[in-house]
Amino acid sequence: MNFDDVLKSITPEVYENLKTAIELGKWADGRKLTQEQKENCMQAVIAYELKHIPAEERTGYVPPKAHSHCGSDGEIAEPEDQPLKWQ
Repeated sequence: MNFDDVLKSITPEVYENLKTAIELGKWADGRKLTQEQKENCMQAVIAYELKHIPAEERTGYVPPKAHSHCGSDGEIAEPEDQPLKWQ
């Protein structure tokens, strides 16, 4: 089974369980996630959210900031070209 097949089989319940496992660093039965499992879970959560969750409700969503430097009122500033820092 490839990654796409796995993603197609993720239900909302599985998605929530994956998010909880990432947050706690362990599975529901108490076993600690390995680094590889954390990475795979994060990839699955991000891919699931991309397909099923509106952008403003996704994990890590940062709303755009309004600006006043140029353009008309209410225009949204383009995101700055700065790398994200994952900690």
